[in-house]
Amino acid sequence: MKLLLKTLIAFLSGLLITGAMLFVPAGTLAYRGAWLFIALLFISILIMGAVLFVKNPELLRKRLEMKEREKEQKGVVALSGLLLVASFIVAGLDFRFGWSHVSNLLVIISSVILLVGYALYAEVLRENVYLSRVVEVQANQRVIDTGLYGIVRHPMYLAVTLLYLAIPLVLGSWWALLMMSPCILLLAARIKNEEQVLHQGLPGYTDYTKRVRYRMIPWIW
Repeated sequence: MKLLLKTLIAFLSGLLITGAMLFVPAGTLAYRGAWLFIALLFISILIMGAVLFVKNPELLRKRLEMKEREKEQKGVVALSGLLLVASFIVAGLDFRFGWSHVSNLLVIISSVILLVGYALYAEVLRENVYLSRVVEVQANQRVIDTGLYGIVRHPMYLAVTLLYLAIPLVLGSWWALLMMSPCILLLAARIKNEEQVLHQGLPGYTDYTKRVRYRMIPWIW
């Protein structure tokens, strides 16, 4: 019951805060892009949370409770959070003042990309029982090299990148996309630090990097 309560509180808090960041700057509830984004994201979160609660409550608990301990990672997480908040506020202001226009077709395509990104994220959670919100090597952890991890070493960050690119366009704002773009560079910095930790502390990781060459984007990086 304690885990269920924490999960519900986190879900409702996220929903209310996200709504406030979008609708208050927009000055209206008639912001269709915001409603579309909230529906796509929070229905996906609800489904994944329910699955984790039933099938892997320990992973759900870790995702809810753990906080970053690496000093460098704390800075990356904090700056990414600030950029995300700023992007939502800018998207609301963009809708309010009509600074930019995103075509309906591109909104639809971006909505599909958002769902694909979240589906990849869910698949990563299914494949990797050691997945954590923090950069660490856990007790008895082993290298995961199957599924998506057989293609790239950090599929979770690939999924998050797709979300970063899709969300501003679902919200109908080019300016929000510009604001959120640095988050992708911050992910690259996070990956660099994470790999240092894994090379030092996870047996077999160095050999894994020789077998799977690409960090996040196949045949590119």
